[in-house]
Amino acid sequence: MKKHFLLLALLLPFLAIGQDSNFGNWIIYFGNKKIDNKWNLHHEVQYRNYNAIGDLEQLLLRTGLGYNLTENNNNLLLGYGYILSENYIGTTDDKNSVNEHRIYQQFITRQQINRVGVQHRYRFEQRFVEADFKLRFRYFLGLNVPLNNAEIIDKTIYFSAYNEIFLNTENNVFDRNRLYSGLGYKLNKSLKFEIGYMNQFLAGGKNRDQLNLITFFNF
Repeated sequence: MKKHFLLLALLLPFLAIGQDSNFGNWIIYFGNKKIDNKWNLHHEVQYRNYNAIGDLEQLLLRTGLGYNLTENNNNLLLGYGYILSENYIGTTDDKNSVNEHRIYQQFITRQQINRVGVQHRYRFEQRFVEADFKLRFRYFLGLNVPLNNAEIIDKTIYFSAYNEIFLNTENNVFDRNRLYSGLGYKLNKSLKFEIGYMNQFLAGGKNRDQLNLITFFNF
């Protein structure tokens, strides 16, 4: 049964979104494998498009090994990511492929304030972008609020929101800021889905909108 729901979640963007929109779309899968009470294995796939589907902006593959300092609330993780970016060259239809290998360290802490679940994530990245080496710090603040239950349990609809800021260590300190809000549905303890809108504020005063379709799978 879980396999069928997971397949439906991964196919949903291809079935539900038109081809002609220039509104960006991210199809995201997050997986977490609990090894024991202390250790966990994280993995994710993000397929990012300039438009609804079929115009690749970025493919991101990330994995990591995490350790719980306390049960469920404080997690340290060491990870690796591979990122393929397809950047347009000026105003042309031509693209330039950029490969990036990324090592990162992060700390996640969670707390419950009445019905509101709060998550803080601090991430430090060492980025090998082609021949360049870059460092970047990210801070993520996320909120989850159950709508049809007192807490987020099986068969719960919830509201989700977050803000994440990216800071470089070199001259242009501000890299980007991501602001997101959406609705989620937790099917059971292993599987939940989320759909939301995100706006990215980029260095140089530009911004970008996209739809996010997300699957979370714990096993």
